[in-house]
Amino acid sequence: MANAPTRAAIVTGVSRGLGEALAVALLARGFHVTGIGRATSARLSGARYEFVAYDLAQVSGIDAALAAPFAAVAALRPTSVCLINNAAMVGPVGVYGKHASGDFVAPLSLNLAAPAALANLFCRVFATESGDRRIVNVSSGSAVRVLPGTGWYSAAKAGLEMLTAGIAAEQGTHGIRAISLRPGIIATDMQVEARSHSKEAFPSVQVFRDFHEKGLLVAPDVAAERIVTHVVEAPVEQGRTYSYAELGAPTPG
Repeated sequence: MANAPTRAAIVTGVSRGLGEALAVALLARGFHVTGIGRATSARLSGARYEFVAYDLAQVSGIDAALAAPFAAVAALRPTSVCLINNAAMVGPVGVYGKHASGDFVAPLSLNLAAPAALANLFCRVFATESGDRRIVNVSSGSAVRVLPGTGWYSAAKAGLEMLTAGIAAEQGTHGIRAISLRPGIIATDMQVEARSHSKEAFPSVQVFRDFHEKGLLVAPDVAAERIVTHVVEAPVEQGRTYSYAELGAPTPG
């Protein structure tokens, strides 16, 4: 009996939160999943799961560390392959004028430069491959809504959405599809961290506390199922930014 066609996904930030949940959901649907990050999760295992340990904030080493794993995915000759740039960090929070210059290096590297480097590698490796090829850049409502104390994070996410638009413009109608996803307000450690600060250190902290107190947070596994269904498996529009509300999602609460 012939083997079933292979569907593949490369997911960053799989140790916890949305990345972990996405990898779990993809494996459950028969995908071959390559997880990338500093650590993996105990929920992720099996013959169709590969983990590559790498600190994505070290952008200059991405090609050397990940070219072979990307090539290994291409060697599977998948009928579809998707890169999900999910890894991110929200800190350091705080207003401008109170940061040290070095505070911005790691977060901007992880949130913007790393997705750019990974998308670049994906476009190189899968340029001539057939089948459905797509890049999903996990953005945020912060790309268009600035909250005091998270200005650099908004700048990174806005940049990520412009990165998506640039890839889409280059790839055109028949090339690799690139989309942005604003996945909604998800119950992750980033939310816990955001609401843990004092108002003096983080002027917008009450916004995040309200998300929690009003029951507006969506469980990662719930969000992941909808994302896989509507953004990974379903047809998508080249260059578009999708919101969680567009994914057939019920209003939380």
